[in-house]
Amino acid sequence: MNMRAITTERRNPKSRGLDRKSTLQILRVLNHEDARVALAVRRELPKIARAVDAIAKAFRQGGRLFYIGAGTSGRIALLDAAECPPTFGTPPGMVQAIIAGGAPALHHSAEGAEDSAAHGARDLARARLSRRDVVVGIAASGRTPYVLGAIEFAQRHGAVTIGVTANPRSLLARRARIAIVPVTGPEAVTGSTRLKAGTAQKLVLNLLSTAAMARLGRVYDNWMVHVALTNHKLRQRGARILEEAAGVAPRAAEHALRQAGHNLPVALVMLKAGGSARDAHRLLAATGGNVRAAIEAAKKKK
Repeated sequence: MNMRAITTERRNPKSRGLDRKSTLQILRVLNHEDARVALAVRRELPKIARAVDAIAKAFRQGGRLFYIGAGTSGRIALLDAAECPPTFGTPPGMVQAIIAGGAPALHHSAEGAEDSAAHGARDLARARLSRRDVVVGIAASGRTPYVLGAIEFAQRHGAVTIGVTANPRSLLARRARIAIVPVTGPEAVTGSTRLKAGTAQKLVLNLLSTAAMARLGRVYDNWMVHVALTNHKLRQRGARILEEAAGVAPRAAEHALRQAGHNLPVALVMLKAGGSARDAHRLLAATGGNVRAAIEAAKKKK
């Protein structure tokens, strides 16, 4: 694809003369452009919903979610994947991010690594991709060979493929089964897709992971009840969530947490449905960690 035909590579007339503006004027231009991002993502919500349903279905069948990208896209993917275990209590392998160039690309630019489609396919093969998995390819331009190679490999192996790009006519938008294309337009700094396109990617990945986890019941009401209580701040947060979600006094919440071995979902099921920690563990295991389903199942038994 000709670079001039790529929306994110065009020059933005609203930011011309950026280097001659005052600090406040520069910030106003950048902020004005950023304001377009949420609207661009909103237009893609029906497609994002399709993707979330596919991801939730994969999880229920024992599948995994793979994000794959290069450069900024890969680093954004790694951030979202890394936040899933502490936020939703998921196993580390359930949501994985693969970046062109591997771990060194997190700290040092490895932009040349994106040029090999074969390496994208190789890295997914090393992850032992299966037909139960979902692969989300992320590329602002929609033409990154590394990502396209991964998407083609995933399709050959029967996995659901999702493309996240800022360019509607791109190869990624055409080849992925579900194309999510928030059109954010030319960047304030020409071609710097770490700006609007990157922000849109961050929003989309947050939506995919958060909504899928909510569909799995790893959110109860709007509380992150599977949060890992690994430090003082998080233990305080867990106690507060338990007080509010179960409608109990602080002392009762603390007592339940101790009985549950500081396992927040177990403590909540105990308080909402009655029964022992062992009963709550069994119910959560039977419902795949779905707290609401576990509580409802306990109540039906009474």
